Amino acid sequence: MSDAPHILVVDDHKEIRESVKRFLEKNGMRAGTAKDAQDAEVKLAIGNYDLMVLDVMMPGESGLSLCQRLSAERVLPIILLTALGDDTDRIVGLEIGADDYLAKPFNPRELLARIKAVLRRTERQEKLSGVFVGKRLRFAHLVLDSDSRVLADECGNETRLTSSDFKLLIVLLERARVVLSREQLLDLTAGRSSGPLDRTIDNQISRLRRKIEPDILQPKIIATVRNGGYCLSADVEVLG
Repeated sequence: MSDAPHILVVDDHKEIRESVKRFLEKNGMRAGTAKDAQDAEVKLAIGNYDLMVLDVMMPGESGLSLCQRLSAERVLPIILLTALGDDTDRIVGLEIGADDYLAKPFNPRELLARIKAVLRRTERQEKLSGVFVGKRLRFAHLVLDSDSRVLADECGNETRLTSSDFKLLIVLLERARVVLSREQLLDLTAGRSSGPLDRTIDNQISRLRRKIEPDILQPKIIATVRNGGYCLSADVEVLG
């Protein structure tokens, strides 16, 4: 049981978090609970968790705010619990680093399936990006420290990347000068397919460009390929 995935369930409704905890434990996982964002940070500080199930609507700090902070500070897969039909929370959540979402009310079996899928995807992404683990990478005028997820430019100015920005940049670095469609990028970064009006990748590319392009109005590092997608137009050098 000690090797089983450890899940932190964060929800202000005691009945929900306790019932989810019991269901996960019944299905071979370890589970802890937290009643709000502050309690969640306490639990994260004293425990080693593999994934967080996080309610968006909570008193005090919202789930979206906590998700954004955690995505910037650590690599922890997060599944958001959103209000039924609330597309805004779903879209914003995915853009700031959440790995998946589930609308309330939900079937516990579907939540379990999504947890397993995110854990499999996270493990696969770690293996795929293993070549860059612990490496410093130079491209264009920037150096990326893959351990700290910090970008440094030629002047020594540093920018810490969020979890979602880091995932996207690693995918592009691994496939430098290869044109990737929006569908491919969404699959590689989030393990899901896009809908006809899905702007997740476009928004993530825009946010990443603001951190790496000298001129955001004329981006040259991440090029837009007409009717194709996006491409990292720079060579990548592993510094060690």
